[in-house]
Amino acid sequence: MNQTTSKNTGIARGLLNWFEFPVSRVKTFFLILLSVFFTYAGIDHLISPDFYVSIMPPWIPAHLELVYLSGVFEVMGGVGVLIPRFRAFAGAGLVALLIAVYPANLHMAFNPHLFPDIPLVALYIRLALQFLAFYWAWTVTRPERFQTSS
Repeated sequence: MNQTTSKNTGIARGLLNWFEFPVSRVKTFFLILLSVFFTYAGIDHLISPDFYVSIMPPWIPAHLELVYLSGVFEVMGGVGVLIPRFRAFAGAGLVALLIAVYPANLHMAFNPHLFPDIPLVALYIRLALQFLAFYWAWTVTRPERFQTSS
C-alpha cells in the first residue's frame, strides 16, 4: 500500500466517524429515516411554502417568515441527527419544533371547512401521529446507555 492509498483510507475513515451510527440496526434505520423525513420536509417548506402558510392559525404573525424558519430548522435537525456530536441536541430541537408547529395541526383539525381536500379523519390522525413523531425524534437521538465493544 502506498502513501496516497493510506492517506485516502484515513480520510474515508474520518468521514465515516462523523456519521457513527447506533449499535442497533433498527435504531440506525429509524435514525436515518428521521433524517430523510425532516430534511425532505424542510426543503419542501423552503421551495413550496404556500401550503404551510395556509395551515397557520390567523393569530400567529409572520406566516411566511415562520414557514421558512421552520424549514431551515427542519433541515438543520435532519442533518444534525446524523452527526453524533449534535445528535441529542438536534433531536431535542426537532421535538421542540414539533411542539411549535402543533398549533397549525390543531387549526386544521378544528377548522376542517378551510381544508376541504383533506379528509376529516386524516386531520385527526395527524394530531395523534404528532405524538408518535415526538417519541420517534426523542428516542432515536438519545445516547445509547450500554454499548458493546466490537
